[in-house]
Amino acid sequence: MDMNTALILETMGWLGVVAYVLAYLLLTIGVLKPNGYPFHILNMVGAANLIAYSLEYGDKPNVAVNVIWLMIGIGAVARRLKRKSSGHL
Repeated sequence: MDMNTALILETMGWLGVVAYVLAYLLLTIGVLKPNGYPFHILNMVGAANLIAYSLEYGDKPNVAVNVIWLMIGIGAVARRLKRKSSGHL
């Protein structure tokens, strides 16, 4: 792996951590709602970035938990979109 790729992956990993921590912090202090798009999007961004980072370094448990986390976020957003389109928020 060249230095640029390593730097990009390292940055992605840290962005994933920041997204997760920011989502949790903002939820905890009442800025975000647990069923709102911003909370789920921050979690999905965190998961996607950490998946990319973990895949490169062969960290299979981290890949697994973040794939699950990403799927939970996608499912939550999909359910919300479905309810919105049917007029049931």
